[in-house]
Amino acid sequence: MAMRLDAKKAVVDEVAAVAGNALSAIAAEYRGLTVAEMTELRSIARASGVYLRVVKNSLARRALENTDFTCMREGLVGPLMLAFSMEDPGAAARLISDFAKDHHQCEAKLVAVGGQLYDASEIGRLAKLPTREQAISILMSVMKAPIEKLVRTMAEPHAKLVRTIAAVRDQKQAA
Repeated sequence: MAMRLDAKKAVVDEVAAVAGNALSAIAAEYRGLTVAEMTELRSIARASGVYLRVVKNSLARRALENTDFTCMREGLVGPLMLAFSMEDPGAAARLISDFAKDHHQCEAKLVAVGGQLYDASEIGRLAKLPTREQAISILMSVMKAPIEKLVRTMAEPHAKLVRTIAAVRDQKQAA
């Protein structure tokens, strides 16, 4: 059944609003996936903070106008679903690449981050990006390392003195 004009406008507005706030986008081909597999993918997407939508390509092109993902417009060909990462840039890439490991019909076609279109093979690099929490923990460990090293260095002369005195004590007790 064909969509009415007001329904099409609503879909375009919804996808445009999501694309305006998204950090990255993946367009993946879903040909050959069953309804159960798509339902599984959608539930995983909801749980991981990824907006997943199957949209007609003509509507997707209109929705992506004036967003960071305008670069994807030319590549929207064939049956594609759009996955937008809302919280961390690698979420959609992780979702699609993990799902594609078990379901070979699901294949990434377009990868866009920050207004830049990348080859579909770059989805692995995007998927390996750390999450926000992981990035913060990495930053904190890097910031904490010099302080820890300074404390260890300053404590070492005292520790060496204690070890020397203990060795002299043990030597005298042994004799």
